[in-house]
Parts: sequence; structure tokens; C-alpha cells
Amino acid sequence: MADSEKQIRSLGHVLVTGGSGFLGHHIVSLLSSRKACSKLTVLDLKPPAKPVAGVNYEQGDLTDYVAMLKFFGKHKFDGVIHTASPLMTASSNRDLAYKVNVEGTKNMIRVAQETGVKAFVYTSSASVIHDTTSDLINANETYPLIMGKEQPEYYTTTKAQAEMHVLASNRSPSHPKLLTTAIRPSAMFGEGDVQLIPPGLSAYYRGQTKFQIGDNENLFDFTEITNVAHAHHLALAALMATREREDGGLAAPLNHEKVDGEAFFITNDAPVYFFDFARMCWAAAGDKTTPAQVWVLSKDFGLFIATLMEWIFFLFRLGKPNLTRREVRYTCMTRYYNIDKAKRRLGYRPLVKLDEGIRKGVADALYRGVVVGQPPELKGKKIQ
Repeated sequence: MADSEKQIRSLGHVLVTGGSGFLGHHIVSLLSSRKACSKLTVLDLKPPAKPVAGVNYEQGDLTDYVAMLKFFGKHKFDGVIHTASPLMTASSNRDLAYKVNVEGTKNMIRVAQETGVKAFVYTSSASVIHDTTSDLINANETYPLIMGKEQPEYYTTTKAQAEMHVLASNRSPSHPKLLTTAIRPSAMFGEGDVQLIPPGLSAYYRGQTKFQIGDNENLFDFTEITNVAHAHHLALAALMATREREDGGLAAPLNHEKVDGEAFFITNDAPVYFFDFARMCWAAAGDKTTPAQVWVLSKDFGLFIATLMEWIFFLFRLGKPNLTRREVRYTCMTRYYNIDKAKRRLGYRPLVKLDEGIRKGVADALYRGVVVGQPPELKGKKIQ
């Protein structure tokens, strides 16, 4: 099926959980602009910063099964895109991560099954196959999930557990009509970003662009947020098309075509050397540093400095240091993915290129004034 056919296919009444958040807002905006749904509803704990016209926004707690059953029963959703999740930080609250990511997702699946939802798309993470230290080179969906003791990031374990439940619920014996799939985006950035571009830009305003940790020979996948939203649309459309075919008595997709019960990595299909991405962001903000001016520090030295800073900041209760061991590891690792499966089965292709996404993302972060150390006069100022 061509992308254009998927885009004009009505998805019916669609619910986007976490629709006031970074990814959720972009999914809602995209579906609305494409007129892809007969009705679009958002469920979130907080109201949207910028509501999308014509979208029904409701506040609620997805971990409350009784409330969710009533909510789903009232609206009769055809499809669900489940993006809601607490922010991942180095000090993520374990109880909250489990309650929302695992128990909340199980609630969503249960009420979707019990109220006749046809299709369920779950936002997973590309990190579910990563142990935070090993290199990932052209990794694909055949790689095993890494959880528990092998997974240093508990938050990632909860995302993997939720993904397993979602995919196991596809065509379950008790509710064979619900089709599910999981989207695994890698390092999302773009307009509205709070986790990737703003902290990176703060290094520029702290005068740290002349330092590089590692040899910068490690490729990394960063993904512009519009592309991730596009992939969610394609996935939901594919599930709906499968449900429609089967309800019409036609054959189910063949194994090499199927989307339901499957996970898909999503990237910009353009891995870039880690510090090259950072320098592109800094340059978009006005940095003029040349390669000849850069001091290259080894990974081991970077880890030593980060360890020292963490101890000092901990002992004197100074908060989070400018450099942590976790950040050094991520800065120096190779991590990129093969998205052939998404290309073949979803018809996915990135819509926004890396350089365009960086330019827009940097301008947006400075306009919002969310970069620590940025000149105050840049807030609210449009950058061409």
C-alpha cells in the first residue's frame, strides 16, 4: 500500500495517550493536519501547552483501571497510540516508571480489549536491545531484549516489559480482534524537545565546544520527531487496513508483510558521528569553533573527570554535575540501527532530514528559552 493511501485512509476515532507531551503532540498535530481521523482524542495528566484545533483533550490517570474502562467505554475508540511515559532521567523514579510504563500499559491493553478497540500502537524505545555499554552496529529487530540485571537502566527494563505485553496481546485467544505493534525510535529530537537539544546547547553557552571526548568515530542514530510521528501513523494505518481486510473475509498478511505483533526500529536512516551532531547543533546556535581548535580527550580521561565531578557534587550536595559517567559512555558509544523492516512493511521513509531538523529544533529551543545559559534576549526571538 502506498504512503498516500495510508494517509487518506480514515482511522476512525483515535486516542493518543500522552498527547500533550513531546512525541504525543507531534503525532496529534500530524494526524490532524492529514485529516486522518474522524475524531481525535488526547488523554494526558496535564493540559497541552499548545492545543491543536479540533482535538478533544481530556485529563486522566491511565493507571486507574476503573476510570479508564469508563473513559474508553464512553468514547468507543477505534485505535490507540500509546505514548504516555514519565521522562527518562539518570535518577528516574523506579516505582513511577514501573507503575506508568508497565502497569499503565497493561491497563491500556486490557480496556482496549474490553471495549472493542481494533488497533493499538505502543511507543517503545530503541534502547530495549542495548546494555548501555556495548556497541550496536546496524542492529535490527532480531536482537534480544535486554532487561533485569543485564540492563543498567531500570526505565528501559520497564519499556521492554511493556513492549512484551503489548506484542503478546496481539490476536490474543481471549480477544483475537485487537491488533498491536510497537515502534522503537532512537534518540528523538526536534521542536518541543526538552531532553536532547537543550542540554547539548547549554554546553555551547558554557564555552565547552572546544572539548571532545573520544575519537568521534562512533556513529549514532538521532531521529527527528516528525519522522517518529509519521511512523506511528503508518503503523496504525497498517493495523487498521489488516483488520479491515480480515473483517471483509480477505487473507491476513503473509509473515514477511505483517505489522501486527511486530516491533520496528525508527531512525532518520542517517547515522552520524556523535560529536558531528553536537557541532551541527552548536553551529546552528552560532558557534564558530573550527576542528583545529578542538582538544580531544580520551574516553578513560573523560570517565575519570566525570567520576571526580560526581563525587564532588554528591559530597557538597551541588546537584547534577555538568559531566557524568553515563554521558561519557553515551558520547563514546556506537549505536545505530537497520530500519529495512520498517521500510518494507510500513512503507516508512524519513520526511525531515537531519540538518533541517537540527536547524528547526535549535531555533525552537532558544525561542522557548529552555537552554541553560542562553542569552535572555534570545527567548521569544525568531531565528532565521
